[in-house]
Amino acid sequence: MTIDNRAQAQQRSDRIAQFRAELDCLQREGVLQLAADQQARVQSYHQRLLGELASRFDIDHSRQAHQLSLGMRIASLLGALALAASLFFLFYRFWGLFGSTSQVAILIAAPLLGLLLTAALQRLDDSGYFSKLAALLTFTAFVLNLVMLGQIFNITPTDQALLAWAALALLLAYACELRLLLGLGLLSATAFCASRLHSWDGLDWLACVERPENFLLPALLMLASAELAVQRRFAGFAALYRMLGLVCLLLPMLILGYWGEGSYLRLDPDLIEGIYQLLGFAVPALAIYIGIRRQQAELINGGTLLFVIALFCKVFDWWWDYLPKYLFFFLLGLLAILVLLVMRRLRRSLAVEVQP
Repeated sequence: MTIDNRAQAQQRSDRIAQFRAELDCLQREGVLQLAADQQARVQSYHQRLLGELASRFDIDHSRQAHQLSLGMRIASLLGALALAASLFFLFYRFWGLFGSTSQVAILIAAPLLGLLLTAALQRLDDSGYFSKLAALLTFTAFVLNLVMLGQIFNITPTDQALLAWAALALLLAYACELRLLLGLGLLSATAFCASRLHSWDGLDWLACVERPENFLLPALLMLASAELAVQRRFAGFAALYRMLGLVCLLLPMLILGYWGEGSYLRLDPDLIEGIYQLLGFAVPALAIYIGIRRQQAELINGGTLLFVIALFCKVFDWWWDYLPKYLFFFLLGLLAILVLLVMRRLRRSLAVEVQP
């Protein structure tokens, strides 16, 4: 089995710990007894494998270490957000004290220094927590760079800034294996694609949200990118691609299901709404099916959530004006119970399939 990233290495380490615990239990209960040489070979193999994994990845060898790592990740995230906010307010607090030349020099130097700091920390820190923190600060400085340079020179806002933000965020995300920056980069790239599609129609790029179909193409691109082989080297990246792609695909369908005038299609708005309402149910159901077949929890959870939202919106559209409010919410509760029963039945059927 090829191990490409820290998450896979940690999963293998956890399986070894579980195997040892289960083997010890079986031996105590007299179910299985390994010969001394067999047990020694297994122990030696596991020790060698764990040593190799520890040399390549920063893995946790115990439950306590895993809990500490979780705390470190939370502290790293909170610290990065706090320092990013501090940098933002620091710029705006003392910005008027500098001349234009100094302002430009600071804005250019800040992200460059951040990149150098990120690269240095990545070489010095095997855990990656400090390099991820520096990467988020670098991205914040770069965003401030473009925004404030535009203010200094009175530059008309352009969607090309979104492309620059997306490029840097994705670069840092893959360099530091940081899913937060990956999400920011994908959202920036999605906004750029949507605004560019809108501007090609001769309209203001800032009004791209007025045509929800602008977001369908980047959504499909994200879903396709999740299947690239390179994503296997980065833990959680493919899942994030799928989740954001699914959201960007289904939310426009949900909106257009009740606002046919916002579509590019030259059809009757009622017909457009009917088409997108059907797609709003069919696509989440397909996502759930694919997620079950491929064991991808993000598709199952995302598809289920969006299917339920579409269902509740349709119920609201049908019954809100015609039923007493207490009866309407009672029916919503019954629908929620029905969804629970269906999901439980599906869960039990899956459990039967995996039984030997």
